[in-house]
Parts: sequence; structure tokens; C-alpha cells
Amino acid sequence: MSDTGRHQAALRLTRADLAALPNYVPGRSPADLARELGLPEAVKLASNEVPYGPLPGVVEAVADAVAGVHRYPDMGVVALRQALAERYAVPPERIATGCGSVALAEHLVRATCLPGDELLYAWRSFEAYPIIAATSGATSVRVPNAAGHGHDLPAMAAAVTDRTRLILVCNPNNPTGTAVRRAELDRFLDAVPDDVLVVIDEAYREFVTDPTVPDGLTYADRPNVAVLRTFSKAWGLAGLRIGFLVAQPEVAAAVRKVVTPFSTSIAAQAGALAALAQADEVRRRCALVVAERDRVTEALRKLVPTVPDSQANFVWLPLGDGALAFGQACESKGVIVRPFPGDGVRVTIGTPAENDAFLAAAEPALA
Repeated sequence: MSDTGRHQAALRLTRADLAALPNYVPGRSPADLARELGLPEAVKLASNEVPYGPLPGVVEAVADAVAGVHRYPDMGVVALRQALAERYAVPPERIATGCGSVALAEHLVRATCLPGDELLYAWRSFEAYPIIAATSGATSVRVPNAAGHGHDLPAMAAAVTDRTRLILVCNPNNPTGTAVRRAELDRFLDAVPDDVLVVIDEAYREFVTDPTVPDGLTYADRPNVAVLRTFSKAWGLAGLRIGFLVAQPEVAAAVRKVVTPFSTSIAAQAGALAALAQADEVRRRCALVVAERDRVTEALRKLVPTVPDSQANFVWLPLGDGALAFGQACESKGVIVRPFPGDGVRVTIGTPAENDAFLAAAEPALA
């Protein structure tokens, strides 16, 4: 059989519709870029990580847990769910954990949508949403963002049909950093039918400083609301992949039923428990990020006045067709950012030195 024939035969082994599905794009390795450019190091500002290292006690807790990796982890995640219940004042039966908040979003779609059911979300929003929809057999309904790069909630409410099963509200929104305010979210939730689950994805909640942006957990008593959180960002556990959701007990139980067994690893459970004991340090680090976010935003607006306010640990440059060229220009200077071709560029807030390196690369590229 020729190479072409083997390729065509292999394609018939998997779903044909996946060929049109975009790949999730991870941040490029800074070590690879540094070698390519002949630099001692490169700066990675593409993946929304917090740059200050593991929280105190996390490495030790994970190291202790690793001694037991020949055993399966606690599938019920009892200790961590209890700790989360105490921290967020919700019963543990309303909590489910998983391999990051993105995995929990996938499990929620699996728990609510059959093939042909509709999954509704803003666009542009988190790039995993269309992948989750397609792999679950759900139909994506994308509602364009408003002129200010945030969710157009009235248009999203108007897009609900009798086939809509789940709505994702990313707040703050990834990749634009924009946030939905309480009054508009109240109106939206009142307009959504009771049999449609609204998932408030709050991966960046800890960086919110605008008091009019609501904590999604204040809506968790609504029967059709679920809230997603992650330890990957502010809590510094991106490499361990762990997140959690808060929902009504029936919804949380359905997610625990469809979640991949034992997917919340021993190391992740231990790391999350240790991190939860460092809430004061998390607040201190988030304050550092917010201060740098404000500084970087002010500097960028001198070059791109339409940079929106961000409530996350990144900023958005609405560069349209110039996004890819800007990303390449930054990489040529040893700074990795995240372009979304045709839309804009997301830039993670790093240390002051990393942000200075980015601004030094950005100014000539935007001039």
C-alpha cells in the first residue's frame, strides 16, 4: 500500500469531522526559542501561568504523596472536597474535582448534551470550548463578542433555543480579559430557561479587582448554575492539573459519575490541600500581578488605545490581522506571547523584568 493509501485508511479509523477541528495550541517552549535565537533564556508570556513558583509547602506535600504512587488516589477526593467545602462555605456533595477546570467543562457537556444538542458560548472565548463541543457530539453556537471584546449577554440570551442544553460564560473572559458585571449577569440568568445549565467559568477569579464583577459562587444556589474554578492559575498548580466545580448536588453527582476514574491524582490532591493553606500568600501574589497588569496596560494603551480593561492575569491586544506578525516580532526578541490570528494577541503578566522585556519587544513592533 502506498503512503497515500495508508494515510487515507488511517483517517477512516477516526471520526471524519475531527479533521476540521482546530488543535488546542499550547505555549511554545522558552528553552526551544532560546536555543533557536542563541539567547541565554527566553520569556514565556503565553500560557497565563503565575511566575512566582510553587506556594510554600506544596513541593514537600507533593514529594510526600509521591511515595504512595503505587496506590490509586482517593477517587472520592474526600479530604480535598471537605477542605474546599469549608473554604467556600458549600456542602461537599456540591463539589466535584477533575483534571483542571477545562476537564470539568468537558464532563459537564458529557453529562448534559446528547448529539445534536446545542452548547452556547461567546466568541472569541476559551479556545477549548469548540473542541469540547465537537468531541462530545454537541452543536456549537457561537455568539460574537460585543464591541468592547466582552460577552454580549443579551445576544446570547436571544440565541437560546429548545435544543440549548448548556451555556458557558467565561468570566473573566479568556483571552480578552473582559468581565461581566453583576447587573447584566442577573438579567441574563433571569432570561435563561430553568432547564438550561449555565456554567460560569472562573479560572481567573482571584485576579478580579472590580467590585461590580460578581463572584460566581453567589449564584450557585440557582438550580441551573454551575461554577468552575482551577488551581492552575493563582494557586500555582498548572503542572498538576486540578480544578473543581460547585453546583447543585444532582449536577455534581452526575459529573462525578462521568469523570475519568482516579483522574485527580495523588500529587494533585496533596498539592491542592497544601495550597489551600496559603491563601494569604495567594492574595499577596495576585496583588503583584494586578499591579503589573495595570502598568503593562497603561504602557500598551500608548501604542494601542483600544486595549480593553482586564480582570485576569493577562492583557489583550485587539490587533486583528496583525496578530500573527506581532507574535512573530515578539518571538524574534525572545518573548513568547499568544497570537490568535485574525483577532488579537493575549499576553500573560509575568515578573516586572519579564514584562519589561515584552514592552521592549512590543514598542517597535507596534510603532
